[in-house]
Amino acid sequence: MPIDYSQIKTPAYVLDEQLLRNNLQLIKSVKDQAGIEIIMAFKAFSMWSAFPIVREYIPKATASSVFEARLAYEEMGSKAHTYSPAYKKEDFDEIMAMSSHITFNSLAQFNHFKQDIKEHTETISAGLRINPQFSDVETDLYNPCAPGSRLGIIAGDLPEQLPEGIEGLHFHTLCESSSYDLENTLHAVEERFAKYLQQVKWINMGGGHLMTRKGYDTRHLIDLLKRFKEKWNVHIILEPGSAFVWETGDLVSSIVDIVTNNGIKTAILDVSFTAHMPDCLEMPYQPRVRNSEQGTLEGKHHYRLGGNSCLAGDYMEFWSFDRELKTGDKIIFEDMIHYTMVKTTMFNGVPHPSIAIWNDDKGLNTVKTFGYEDYKGRLS
Repeated sequence: MPIDYSQIKTPAYVLDEQLLRNNLQLIKSVKDQAGIEIIMAFKAFSMWSAFPIVREYIPKATASSVFEARLAYEEMGSKAHTYSPAYKKEDFDEIMAMSSHITFNSLAQFNHFKQDIKEHTETISAGLRINPQFSDVETDLYNPCAPGSRLGIIAGDLPEQLPEGIEGLHFHTLCESSSYDLENTLHAVEERFAKYLQQVKWINMGGGHLMTRKGYDTRHLIDLLKRFKEKWNVHIILEPGSAFVWETGDLVSSIVDIVTNNGIKTAILDVSFTAHMPDCLEMPYQPRVRNSEQGTLEGKHHYRLGGNSCLAGDYMEFWSFDRELKTGDKIIFEDMIHYTMVKTTMFNGVPHPSIAIWNDDKGLNTVKTFGYEDYKGRLS
């Protein structure tokens, strides 16, 4: 049964359970066929009310902070694979208690904590993040291998022999990328880090593997990973984020008012781009609006879509509709589950969208609503 949008009080993020399960089945199939480990990255999706579903297919997660490590431990029920650009001393005991793997961004960080790690070698495997100095990502904002990047160690800065206690390497170069992009990165990794691949037990290939996108060549990915694993005799870990919830749900909003200025019509919504869909303004990302086409198409009705905050730039333009819009109409932003809830703010006190899961048999389950106390409680 498709989502019944008449049941939804806006604004709301609505995750479709069956679409999530479809993605999870594909991801698990890749994991099983390639004989590797795939874990979920919270930085793209940390809607923990859905974790019981995720755990049926993929039981572990990666964390980038002490809070994410705790979320993995408490809500995924497993210790995290943790990486952070820098760890603070006061957080590290808690991170160790909730992590099975800890990756360090620099040799200085590893040296700072190596005695702590040495006391937990039976429960924690330590690794270093490397920088292959290669990425197919064209936008520098997304590119962790851009010149001067703070992320990862370049090959020339590593000693001939990895430090005692280092069991793995980690790289992250992809962003919503293909298996062929990964293949290009692996060539760079092998070229620069071959001698280190012979010294480790595992390699974490980071995220950005968008294997659930239509047209992604999963067969090529599986064969690529199998060949690499056999060649270097290492355990392979992938930690995609977006792939888990790609095309699995929407942000549903309503039109509150329509204003006109110099012939430009703006439909003002009960959501905010800057607060609830920040990637639409901060990144080179364009949302999809159901039953609409982007641009000013001839013979159609054209509107800017405006957010309900006082930021002048809280809008996007233009969308074309077959009919005139009116107050109360629902505007549905598609594919709005990844990198949305994890990045929202309560700027201007604009009401935060509720969070819901749609089940084809049970209907809509609103798992979280937000009120004044949530807004007030963030500050003091």
